[in-house]
Amino acid sequence: MIDISPEQARTLAAIVTHGSFDAAAAHLSVTPSAVSQRIRALETAVGRPVLTRARPAGLTESGQAVVRFARQLELLSADLAEELQPEEFSGRTRLTLVINSDSLHTWALAGLAAASDNIQLEIVREDQEHSLDLLRAGAAAAAITATATPVPGCSSRKLGIMRYLPVCAPDFSRRWFDSGVNAAALAKAPVLVYDRKDDLQDRWLRRFSRTPPQAPRHYVPAAQEFGDAIRWGMGWGMIPEIEIGEDLRNGTLETLTPGAHVDVALYWQQWRRGSAALTEVAGSVQAAARVLR
Repeated sequence: MIDISPEQARTLAAIVTHGSFDAAAAHLSVTPSAVSQRIRALETAVGRPVLTRARPAGLTESGQAVVRFARQLELLSADLAEELQPEEFSGRTRLTLVINSDSLHTWALAGLAAASDNIQLEIVREDQEHSLDLLRAGAAAAAITATATPVPGCSSRKLGIMRYLPVCAPDFSRRWFDSGVNAAALAKAPVLVYDRKDDLQDRWLRRFSRTPPQAPRHYVPAAQEFGDAIRWGMGWGMIPEIEIGEDLRNGTLETLTPGAHVDVALYWQQWRRGSAALTEVAGSVQAAARVLR
């Protein structure tokens, strides 16, 4: 059995959080030499490096597992303190969550608000296709992701399907698609993209051509402004179905082709060794996700 002390795990987490051995030493109120000794002892116990020797220091795969352990230990320690001394426990558990912008903008915030009375939340916005990097590194306790396979040390639960529709403003449609929506028109019509990680528009375009048409692109990395840009006629783009029901009913937006959509399955991944706070947040997010397909 690998024998890792909580002190060693916390020291590694402090190095990652604060960026260097010296900064970690200052945070822990110990000498840099003591930090180095703890990391050497940790690597001896693990049997392999936990840090990449770079500036700033990075984590190896083993190091990521140790940092997740350290973060989980913090949550469990808070649970224990509240259980043993409820009359003296006044601190709120801190949780970092990774949530994609569209979920945060449309449905997830209601669930987070329901769990916010006794928990301090730090929400990191990241694309659902890339959110697991922070979870894997121990920087976040849970994430909404498009990946079903759980990260090591985590569990995965399906939340539902977020359906995206390719839409544009009526004036834009008349200007660019007067002869119909086809590969030739899509190669010329400007398209809105959230950021360079966003491939939803290309997913839909690949239904017309194996290589997506290289139309002019506008990048608008904010959920509300992304939708507004489409409403103003800057281009067409993929917007969550649950966001634009009223727009479609009143004619502010229209779909490019009837029934066109891209479905993205969303999953809630969290540390398996959770805490009461993490369980509460997970339940609230699951309840809010009932609006998904």
